[in-house]
Amino acid sequence: MKQSGKLKSLDELATVLQACRAAGRRVVLCHGVFDLLHIGHLRYFEEARSFGDVLVVTLTTDRFVNKGPHRPAFPEQLRGELIAALDCVDYVAINPTPTAVDAIRLLQPDVYVKGPDYADPTKDVTGKILEEEAAVREAGGRIAFTTGAIYSSTRLINRHMTVLPPEVQAYLADFSARHPADEVLSYLERARGLRVLLVGEPIIDEYVYCEAIGKSSKEPTMVVRRQSSERFAGGILAAANHVAGFCDEVGLVAQLGSEPSHADFITSHLRSNVRPTFLTRANSPTIVKQRIVEHYFFLKLLEVYEINDAPLSADEDDAVCRVLEAEIPGYDLVIVIDFGHAMLGERARRVIREQAPFLAVNAQCNAGNLGHHALSKYPAADYMTATENEIRIESRNRHGDIRQLAREVQGQLGCRRLAVTRGRHGCLCSDRFGTPIEIPAVAGRVVDRIGAGDAFLSVSALLAVQGAPLEVVGFAGNAAGALAVASVANRDAIDRVAFSRQIESLLKN
Repeated sequence: MKQSGKLKSLDELATVLQACRAAGRRVVLCHGVFDLLHIGHLRYFEEARSFGDVLVVTLTTDRFVNKGPHRPAFPEQLRGELIAALDCVDYVAINPTPTAVDAIRLLQPDVYVKGPDYADPTKDVTGKILEEEAAVREAGGRIAFTTGAIYSSTRLINRHMTVLPPEVQAYLADFSARHPADEVLSYLERARGLRVLLVGEPIIDEYVYCEAIGKSSKEPTMVVRRQSSERFAGGILAAANHVAGFCDEVGLVAQLGSEPSHADFITSHLRSNVRPTFLTRANSPTIVKQRIVEHYFFLKLLEVYEINDAPLSADEDDAVCRVLEAEIPGYDLVIVIDFGHAMLGERARRVIREQAPFLAVNAQCNAGNLGHHALSKYPAADYMTATENEIRIESRNRHGDIRQLAREVQGQLGCRRLAVTRGRHGCLCSDRFGTPIEIPAVAGRVVDRIGAGDAFLSVSALLAVQGAPLEVVGFAGNAAGALAVASVANRDAIDRVAFSRQIESLLKN
């Protein structure tokens, strides 16, 4: 059979296999990413073929390969063509859904074959092997496991084809020797039981995509043609969605405007396990930050705020404080992202500092508050994140050594742990006891940096509250940031399974 005849759509394949079964031929199905074909895959396919007469391989589509933002190394069409070239494989199809369950129900294999690393379902971080087995049995088939040695495409790619610089590869090899993936993942598993409250301003990020036309003929003005727009649940909403991917019980305290509130949009874009408490600010809009984006180069040309950042009235401030006093005692961890847009006044910050059992905070400097917002508004936090620029603003030192400045700011604020995010340079983590630790960035692809810092805090705080080693906290934050910058704004909240697979991928050496 020619290679081109082997590549089918799932619907085409279902028709073909129906005829095969009618002829008494047993159908065997294998499913996976198969990003870098190697001897382990060949032996896996050959053994799988021994369970029946027709071997079908379905591939995870590029969109759902959750091994980190730098994967897959090869796009789905190339992966499919290469597998179709194997004599032992009869048909290949791209699976358009996240798991094999729908493909199993459609193709109805007699035997569904997985490698020996899936024989123990408790080691499957996706939790999908049991669902796949159930789908096979519903279709009248059975699951089987091959017995050959386990080889790893990820390990081969990390060693020979990685997009990460050599110094980052060396760091990851050293880190994984001291903190293997299972250790990092254990903190994520225990995070399920944490009760987490997030406090801060909701922000709707709107991207208006445009095509540049040119300069106005009469004024020195750039002229663009509007093409489309997209809105995202940002600010504390994005952070709540990140946390809700890891924790079962998530609370949210946020303040909406009254005109307009965008309440329907916001509630529809929160994960189902987020329990929100919304306050309302009269005669104010819910914050919208609109960005005019040149679509081809993805350049942000202009940012427009819809905001009322005047101080709250006494009644509105009192309402915020009452809600915080009622909500905080029911949680293990309080995450505050203060964008400096007036929701949290001095009294509210004092309530948070005094009542939070563990406080993780970021007091963000941005165009709307530069020079009027400071990290020092949250002294004695248990865990604080800040950008390098925010540390320099706090210390009033533009050119000093960032390691020394971080230690000085940490001492002045009295925070137990401080993580300084530094973009492409990764992060710098400091506590009260040792030398600051530098952890490199692990992003393989950068699409948009909006929301990366919120993702860093949201995930790393879940480890910090558990007392994880400082370096592990920073590494997890960097990994979360890498996922965030691979997507536009807050289009995709971080998912526990995808994050776990990324950790496994980075630490396979």
